[in-house]
Amino acid sequence: MSECCDVVIVGAGPAGISAACILADHGVETIVLERGEFPGSKNMSGGVLYGHDLARIIPDFAERNCPIERNIVESRIWFTSKEGGYSLAYRDRIFEEQRRHNVFTVGRARFDRWFAEQAGQKGVLVVCGTVVTDLLKDESGKVRGVRTDREQGELEAKVVLLADGINSLLAAKTGFRPEPDPEHVALAVKEIIGLPEETISERFNVAPEDGVSIEILGSVTRGMNGVGVLYTNKNSLSLVIGGNLKDFARLRLKPYELIEDFKTHPMVAPLIKGGKPREYLAHWLPEGGYDHVPRLYGDGYLIAGDSGMLFNALHREGSNMAMVSGKIAAETIIQAIQKSDFSSESLGVYAQRLKDSFIMKDLKKYRRFPGFLQKHEDIFNTLPDSLSMAARDMLTVDGVDKKTKQSRSWKMIRSKTSRLRLLRILFNAWRSVK
Repeated sequence: MSECCDVVIVGAGPAGISAACILADHGVETIVLERGEFPGSKNMSGGVLYGHDLARIIPDFAERNCPIERNIVESRIWFTSKEGGYSLAYRDRIFEEQRRHNVFTVGRARFDRWFAEQAGQKGVLVVCGTVVTDLLKDESGKVRGVRTDREQGELEAKVVLLADGINSLLAAKTGFRPEPDPEHVALAVKEIIGLPEETISERFNVAPEDGVSIEILGSVTRGMNGVGVLYTNKNSLSLVIGGNLKDFARLRLKPYELIEDFKTHPMVAPLIKGGKPREYLAHWLPEGGYDHVPRLYGDGYLIAGDSGMLFNALHREGSNMAMVSGKIAAETIIQAIQKSDFSSESLGVYAQRLKDSFIMKDLKKYRRFPGFLQKHEDIFNTLPDSLSMAARDMLTVDGVDKKTKQSRSWKMIRSKTSRLRLLRILFNAWRSVK
């Protein structure tokens, strides 16, 4: 290599490609380096994307044949016990019509490839199968490029954008972002289960191009601080479950055992019945929240997306924060190029712009939420089972009057969790999201 360009972006995920598209629109010479064989090769499974944020990068993404699986018209939340659970759902016609593609599912392998192709059409050079092993710095410590695993693989640039994910070896190696502690990282396992398109539409009561997302709390994580998710794709379902990395080690749980149990839960099993496994993948998610976001800028570099710990654990939002942070990073770089100033002071505008955006506002709002979950294990073990038993008793028609059943249910719940403990959980839950 030993070449020069304006910007080098490490990582061809949503953050990196979003930045590349914006930079190319302004005539900035940009190279994206991706360690996978192709963009998305390290993230085969499906997930959700947000149309509003993608449209700020590619306004006509639907017309450009973005590989949309299903448009989400209904969101459900389940709170599970071992044998059952509670369900809360919301569906709105507006998401079928005026706000179509507000949220939609994609297969990341197909989407990331398509997204990178859009950047390529704008003039961005995306180089795959290339590992960035270190950053190049001048005598003062300013970043001036990257070193790759290729022969003569040094590449100089005015600015380097790190967008290579939570398990970024580069960020940790350079010290720009410390290695995350286990309690601030979640390990999630995904399985793609194939089903006929018509079967999915029937089981979830949706039109052929529409779909449902389900977020699942409670006993499915075996007492760990974690969550399960189910997304509908065109002819498959994305089944995801994960927990805090520290809890996995503490309980000595194996990820494949967790997802196998998840698939047999009475609320999940009927939805995946007859399906055929297609893919299996495990990956990390940043869950440290606002207080563990590192310094995202310095002399000659910026950090965006998961690499910067930009993830909303409560709402499971990561891809939109990646795209928006990539866009803001690109706009900051454009301004720096116009001034020919790539110092920490100049690039520090990025942090202020993030602070003014929904990204840091939301992370700050929910800064207590990760800690709340870690301190209240009842939410994942005793509480769901107690509430489920109470519901089972109330719904059983056996000649016992409802007042007696209600008294019996409260007595059973209080035997597992005291009234003071329940009040403390409710109060702390409110404080963590207020």
